Amino acid sequence: MQPDKQLEDIRAIIARHKRWDMMFLVAGVISLMIAVLTFIALFSHMLIDGMPRLSWEFFTSYPSRHPEAAGILSAWVGTTLVMIVTALSAVPLGIGAGVYLEEYAPKNFLTEIIEINVTNLAGVPSIIYGLLALGLFVYQLSLGQSILAAGLALALLILPVVIVATREAIRSIPVTIREGSYALGATKWQTVYDHILPYSAPGILTGVIIGLARAIGETAPIITIGALTFIAFLPPSPVKEEFPFLSFEWLMAPFTVMPIQMFNWVSRPEEEFQFNAAAAGLVLVVMTLAMNGLAIYLRYRMRKKIKW
Repeated sequence: MQPDKQLEDIRAIIARHKRWDMMFLVAGVISLMIAVLTFIALFSHMLIDGMPRLSWEFFTSYPSRHPEAAGILSAWVGTTLVMIVTALSAVPLGIGAGVYLEEYAPKNFLTEIIEINVTNLAGVPSIIYGLLALGLFVYQLSLGQSILAAGLALALLILPVVIVATREAIRSIPVTIREGSYALGATKWQTVYDHILPYSAPGILTGVIIGLARAIGETAPIITIGALTFIAFLPPSPVKEEFPFLSFEWLMAPFTVMPIQMFNWVSRPEEEFQFNAAAAGLVLVVMTLAMNGLAIYLRYRMRKKIKW
């Protein structure tokens, strides 16, 4: 009878674990559905209110005190330029810092302090980064209320996210890849450049997607450094007809971005401005999805290349 008793106990334990697994599965599905349905509800509301306002004139017109003539030209151009500066600043620096901390930095007390602070910085409120950018970039470095200052402020905001994602992606690489590379006579840098970075690139891109998606919708740091709420002109063009064909004057130009333009319209009492804000929100969501879609496509191509 003793073996039968043990068998019944084992079956009871397995049944209890299966019940817990089912409970966690149901809880996970409910949580996912709440998040998805919330997004669908918000997106549907913006689609119903904002879709009638979407037109070519809406994209090519400047803001106006008349809602029927108002557009988002300066806002979407400013958002695009700020995100270019943010990506070019945060992504290389974040990946480089993550590689150094994971592969080159000595494991000592100072390194541990740096790692703890980098992790904690990922949860710091965005307004703190705005105050830091105001004191450092606007006043100390005399960058003013410019696209460059805004891009650097958002780069500081997402830098911890990129660093943490890079380190986690590198940690997921099997040790055998490093050992095999060293066994064939590769140097530290050759191992990192030819093996570690290519295999960890999909994970790093995931962190970049999360960081840029957060940056494109931030308002507090941009307002803190003095972004304009009403602007009826565009920055200088980055491309010129004469040699050297590139101009960087746009980096120091005043600007506005989509979230600020939306906030400006939402704060107005006229109902037509609410429709304009919904249309701008719809465009911002599409811009975010397009940016994330490009990153996801690149990640997919990298993973497919690694498999082969």
